Amino acid sequence: MKAPCTERYARCCERTAVSHRLLLDSSLLPGTENILGVRLPALRRLAKRLAKENWLQNLNLCTQDSFEEIMLQGFLIGYAKAPLPVIFDQITQFLPRINNWSVCDSFCITLKIAAQYPSEFWDFFQPLLNSQEEFTLRFVLVMLLDYYINDEYIDSLFPLFDRITHQGYYVKMALAWAISMCYVRFPAQTTLYLHNNRLDDFTYNKSLQKITESHSVSAESKQIIRSMKRN
Repeated sequence: MKAPCTERYARCCERTAVSHRLLLDSSLLPGTENILGVRLPALRRLAKRLAKENWLQNLNLCTQDSFEEIMLQGFLIGYAKAPLPVIFDQITQFLPRINNWSVCDSFCITLKIAAQYPSEFWDFFQPLLNSQEEFTLRFVLVMLLDYYINDEYIDSLFPLFDRITHQGYYVKMALAWAISMCYVRFPAQTTLYLHNNRLDDFTYNKSLQKITESHSVSAESKQIIRSMKRN
């Protein structure tokens, strides 16, 4: 007899998996195996239902057999109602299971509890910044851009950005994304940082590119940003 989480998960997959979605996801997630093609809204609905029951028991019943079930675990942690130390413990256990940008970024946006406890999460991130794992670092960077680009933290972000030296592509892209969002919301402070930073050329130029791609940046500002490109 299947465990409740696995049984509901299987039914969800049978109802929602579609071949064209599978082909699309496979092309966007190179190296990611066992993609069933389940739509993320369906996974979110399932996670919300399971989280209202015994979320931890359901979480422990999940396996790592597919992209979707790993994603489901992240959603369960994000939707869980639990003491903060328990959430931190589950995040720590989950981070090594993240092996693609989609699980990483979807997990981050589901962890809305970070907005309620910004200082506690900020402290939680500090040792993770020393990680050599590509998606652990991407997790921190995406969390920062999702929840910390604000008046209270903007000036603290730039020193953290300069600490990142990991050469992984998905780290560099997340860092460039974060810097571009800093510019959109705090152009003056971010411009000062762009003139004095420790970024490698790829990340620096990619940050400029993402700024110029934003619809929230004026044409005049984009022209200035383009002139700052490193050769």
